Amino acid sequence: MFRTIKPRRYNYIPRYYNPEKEALERRKAALGLDSALTDEEKLRTRISTRWRKQEFNDGYSSLRKITFIVYGLVVLLGIYVVFFTDLIDNLIRAFGVGK
Repeated sequence: MFRTIKPRRYNYIPRYYNPEKEALERRKAALGLDSALTDEEKLRTRISTRWRKQEFNDGYSSLRKITFIVYGLVVLLGIYVVFFTDLIDNLIRAFGVGK
């Protein structure tokens, strides 16, 4: 009746998170060196590395090629209009700039 209740104990284990160490472990796993990561984490790291490389290479080179093709077509169209059509002469006559 006069006994006081003791506070409940709990098992709290403080953990220290070091992002630099984790990044180093992931880099080691990506290179195939010994690391503290589990097999599942190593597999995930390899897959994400491959996807990033493939995504960067495919997207960048394709976009660059398309851009060069579009610019080339615009330049060729401009050369054709200026030298092989009478469009410029007709525009000059329409606005009354020439004689």
